[in-house]
Amino acid sequence: MEVVVLAEEHASGRLWAQHGISFLLKVERGGKAYKVLFDTGTSWEPIQHNLRLLNEDLNELTAIVLSHRHYDHTGGLLGALKSVGKPVPVIAHPDIFSVNFVLPMREIGLPYSREELKEAGARFVLSKDPVEVVPGVITTGEVPRVDPVEREMTLEAYTVRDGRLVRDPMMDDLSLVVKTSVGGIVLTGCSHAGVLNIVRRAKQLVGEVYAVMGGFHLISADDNRIEATVRGFRELGVKKVMTGHCTGVRAECAFLREYGEDFDQLAVGKRYSFPD
Repeated sequence: MEVVVLAEEHASGRLWAQHGISFLLKVERGGKAYKVLFDTGTSWEPIQHNLRLLNEDLNELTAIVLSHRHYDHTGGLLGALKSVGKPVPVIAHPDIFSVNFVLPMREIGLPYSREELKEAGARFVLSKDPVEVVPGVITTGEVPRVDPVEREMTLEAYTVRDGRLVRDPMMDDLSLVVKTSVGGIVLTGCSHAGVLNIVRRAKQLVGEVYAVMGGFHLISADDNRIEATVRGFRELGVKKVMTGHCTGVRAECAFLREYGEDFDQLAVGKRYSFPD
């Protein structure tokens, strides 16, 4: 099982960085190979460029999974669908098309309509419940918000309900969990549901969690929350951490201090392998 970083804020050499996240997940189950694209960054062009340099492709792509509706995770979706050139399941939460704002008023949601995405080949599978994408690879579905450390989101976002602008709890935030022989591998987008809540959810689905990679959205969190999050990872038994994007430098440094060689900063082109 391998995860290839296709989009992230850090890159080197001829690879292109961008704001956002995209992972290519490659797994083998029962002698059959599967490819799953998790998120699509802000723009497809840098991902297409990186795929070419990394000698990867989306041939035989099984599915696309969207962690949530924000443009830096969905902006490359239309380009991805056109690149695949055939119908492909797109798995997400039912709120994926809801509007989402930050203040001062700026819309940051999915930049395409459902109709144009369907015309490009998207076959939407929208579910609040976990979805098994391929054998041993499952979405968390809607993540219960139970951890007291994460009562408040680290992003002040809004949506429109019944003609009123209201706070948006971002219930569409979901993650991907992969079963491996060493434990669950969790891929997150921005962790708006709270990364500790996500790990707890993953443990309910697959048992022990071995590694967590993606954005944790601690960039605006205070030191107390960051320290509590790192401590929570240890208490939940997480062995390895690979993070970047919206996590923030202070949080990355805190994880580095705690995890040492078991911490890594995400960057375009990095590959992470785990035994199936």
